[in-house]
Amino acid sequence: MTELADTTLVDGRYRIRGRIGSGGMADVYLADDTHLGREVALKVLHRRFAQDQEFVERFRREASAAAGLQHPNVVGVFDRGEHEGTYYIAMEHLPGRTLKEIVTNEAPLPQAAAIDLGIQILRAAGFAHRRGVIHRDFKPHNVIVDDAGHAKVTDFGIARAGASEMTETGSIMGTAQYLSPEQAEGHAVTAASDLYSIGVMFYEMLAGRLPFEGDSAVSVALKHLSELPPPLSHFRPDVSPSLEAVVMAALAKDPAQRWQSADEFAAALEAARGQLEAGDGQDTTAFAPIPVPIPAGDGQTAVAEPHDGAPPPPFPPPEPTERRRRWPMFAIGLMTLALAALLAYLALSGLLAADKVEVPRVVNKQLIQARATLERAGFKVKETRVRSTAAFDTVVEQDPNAGGEADKGSTVTLEVSNGPGDVRVPSVENLPQAQAVHDLNKLDLKANVDSEPSDSIKKGFAIRTVPREGTQVTRNTRVRLFVSSGPEKVAVPGVVGLARDSAERQLDDAGLEVAVQQQESDKPVDEVLAQTPTGGSRVDKGTRVTITVSKGKPKVDVPDVVGLSAGAAASQLRAASLNPVRRERTVTTEDDDGKVLDQHPGAGAQADKGDSVVIVVGKFKQTTTPTTPTVPQPPTP
Repeated sequence: MTELADTTLVDGRYRIRGRIGSGGMADVYLADDTHLGREVALKVLHRRFAQDQEFVERFRREASAAAGLQHPNVVGVFDRGEHEGTYYIAMEHLPGRTLKEIVTNEAPLPQAAAIDLGIQILRAAGFAHRRGVIHRDFKPHNVIVDDAGHAKVTDFGIARAGASEMTETGSIMGTAQYLSPEQAEGHAVTAASDLYSIGVMFYEMLAGRLPFEGDSAVSVALKHLSELPPPLSHFRPDVSPSLEAVVMAALAKDPAQRWQSADEFAAALEAARGQLEAGDGQDTTAFAPIPVPIPAGDGQTAVAEPHDGAPPPPFPPPEPTERRRRWPMFAIGLMTLALAALLAYLALSGLLAADKVEVPRVVNKQLIQARATLERAGFKVKETRVRSTAAFDTVVEQDPNAGGEADKGSTVTLEVSNGPGDVRVPSVENLPQAQAVHDLNKLDLKANVDSEPSDSIKKGFAIRTVPREGTQVTRNTRVRLFVSSGPEKVAVPGVVGLARDSAERQLDDAGLEVAVQQQESDKPVDEVLAQTPTGGSRVDKGTRVTITVSKGKPKVDVPDVVGLSAGAAASQLRAASLNPVRRERTVTTEDDDGKVLDQHPGAGAQADKGDSVVIVVGKFKQTTTPTTPTVPQPPTP
């Protein structure tokens, strides 16, 4: 729809002050509520959605539902209505930034800050879910964070618009990155779908990147369906393993394997935060696993408790029996004991056979998930730590193996990865890119190369790494290697026609050097006649731009040509780059005929080359004395 002009009065109530945002489905304006005297954010739907009656009806219903969500972490909806063939929602106006802006500018975020924001978002989601409202479009663009770190979720009013808007150009592009697998397949959407999207947001806050990226919305959606997200620790080596496990559990493909409520998700985050704080900001989970709730897959929550892995104490050996002297009595007693033992064994075997259960497969699962799976199946868990290329806390072996049967209550021993070991990130500053990559690879670090402008580092040479040099990281960690692309490219301002001072100021503000040449010209003095490179070119910052400025026309002295013949005077003037212009004056003296009697400008004056000089040339004209005519006289009589 056409953008609303400032001061437009919407629905006789909301005075537009200016547009503050735009999306695939609507524009957002800052407006004054003239009835209640308050600022509001007015979301106005694009006209193409207003033509879909099914969409409009759903929009009205959901706007009403959203208006009932009064919660500290939900943007308040005040009103809805119609304006010039489309529809609007009047919402609480919040000063602050979107979470997307924060992630773009500041991610990866500190773990404690990410947990705090995530819990606020989950409170909003849980509040809505308990009232039957599913957002369906959780993404950082829909979360507003003020300067105090208080987060509010918006867009509950139009999030349930259904599948129709997902096919609109631009809509799916904005949401596919956060889409749950079931949404991508067009299946029913539940509260667990919102929790998956929040899990993606959490991943992005902690890793500084999305779990899945692609060239198109379709390719990203397919990855949500078929690929496992890379562990957070691949991109964030310092992430707490407990926090990583909580986030990765939210990204399970099967909704039944995710957190079953926002409250469960938030409780797990609180447990991870407690571990983080207990370690004074350091991740101690590598050495002391803590109980963290994880999704059990059946609507319940299992808690993985630490186990010391110590075997039960052995039974004390039986005391020796007194040897009988009489062997027949001994033989009878021995036979009796053997028969009793056989009967006990048969009874116990039958009992135990009836209490054997299949050992579930937990290899390649995170320890916290493996523990919960085995404990739900009735087993105890013992762990041993091994060095492995698998991610930290990943189960690499189990005994007994999966698929076999074992006594319920018996112990399953897990070999758990302690990671591949740590190395320190080397210094690569000012090394050629190939050498920098080689040095990182030599230490089993993988390099992701990014370009970055630099005025001090030569193009193609390493600037820095993230994590920075000297940081201790796990082997096989991906390190971001920033390589100089040379000085920053800037657009050259077009300065032809400007005065020299103004041109030099604009070029200097753009970070460019200025060289000045002068040239004779009809243009005013110091006007810019030309520039190299031309305006609009993109050049390295600090490039020299040469401007040619006018120094005006050159001045010449006007020669004295009075008294010269007209021809001689014209020759002298032309020799001085002046243009003679002849004027004549009648003279009565024949000696002045053809001579220059006067000139303008006069001799010695300064004139521009090519200027005209008027010469006054005498023209002799002979004069005659008039005679009196003879009048005939009449004859005398």
